[in-house]
Amino acid sequence: MATDTPQQALDELIEEFGFFDNWMDRYQYIIDLGKQLPAMPDEWKTAEYRIDGCQSNVWIYDEQHGDRLHFSAMSDAAIVSGLIAVVMRIYNDRTPHDILAMPKNCLDQLGLSQHLSPTRNNGLHAMLAHIYLTAAKLA
Repeated sequence: MATDTPQQALDELIEEFGFFDNWMDRYQYIIDLGKQLPAMPDEWKTAEYRIDGCQSNVWIYDEQHGDRLHFSAMSDAAIVSGLIAVVMRIYNDRTPHDILAMPKNCLDQLGLSQHLSPTRNNGLHAMLAHIYLTAAKLA
């Protein structure tokens, strides 16, 4: 089950990132998070669910479960899979209202934008844009 609120999930991630002394260790942690993503069925790895703007392949499949949005996502790149895991901790299984209430730049609190390559940053923002657009359509 998801943490009570997206902000609480973000606060937990900030705390977890604080356990590491440097960004190499944080990158390894991000990669480890990505390895824990649930498998995605091959039928969802299609152009319909591929996120444009990502250098590596990223697929996000979304469905509504009651009043909540459930996202299944994966990438063929280790770091990007980890970024997906970070995003899923905050946004997955939330109501559209909860998603839209989070500031779009909330991940800046993790320091990611300063430590990601421009292409990974673009991909991260493309994933977030998809999540916010999906939530806005259902809000």
